[in-house]
Amino acid sequence: MAKSQQTYNKTEKEKKRLKKREEKKKKKEERKASGETASEFAYVDEYGNLTDTPPDPSRKIEVDAESIEIGIPKKEDSDEEVDFSKEGKVSFFDHSKGFGFILDSKTQEKYFVHVSGLIDEIDENDKVTFELERGQKGMNAVRVKKL
Repeated sequence: MAKSQQTYNKTEKEKKRLKKREEKKKKKEERKASGETASEFAYVDEYGNLTDTPPDPSRKIEVDAESIEIGIPKKEDSDEEVDFSKEGKVSFFDHSKGFGFILDSKTQEKYFVHVSGLIDEIDENDKVTFELERGQKGMNAVRVKKL
């Protein structure tokens, strides 16, 4: 004789589901009997909260559509050019591996430099100008020129 495929847990879950369905049906019938009607509209008050009452028309504020800016406003063109280049000295550079480090002359911070970020050929102890760019592990020196 074969054993039933339905376990105790399955039957309990099925009973709970049926009980929930019956309770929902009873609540629906009670609402119909009492005459309650669900509000079909939701309104947003002046503070951004959802309510079931319509807003007071006297508190309505007119907004000029032309005054709404979509996007980021353009920067004003200034007469002076901003120079992002920094000066430093090559503290280490390995030509066979294609990377090295530049020591910033002002802040004494070391920045990683890769051969792909070079404009001129550099060697150790060369004075250079460079720009910074965010890399995977920190700031990298790019557009490196020899002085």
